[in-house]
Amino acid sequence: MAPVANDNYALISLKDTCSLTSMSKTMIHRLRSEGRFPAAVALGEKRIAFVRSEVHDWINGRIAARAA
Repeated sequence: MAPVANDNYALISLKDTCSLTSMSKTMIHRLRSEGRFPAAVALGEKRIAFVRSEVHDWINGRIAARAA
C-alpha cells in the first residue's frame, strides 16, 4: 500500500474504530445516534468508515474530560 500523504485524513474501518476506542459496535452506533461520536463516512450501502484524526480527537477529549 502506498503511503498516505496526510494520515490525518485516513479512513479507518468500524472494526479498527472499535479497537482504538475499546468500545463495541453497538456502543459506537449509540454514541453516533446521540451526536456524541464523530460522524461516519459512507463507503457504500452497508459499509462505513471513520476519519482517523476525528476518532483520535474524540479519544483525547475523553482523556481530558477525566481530569475535569
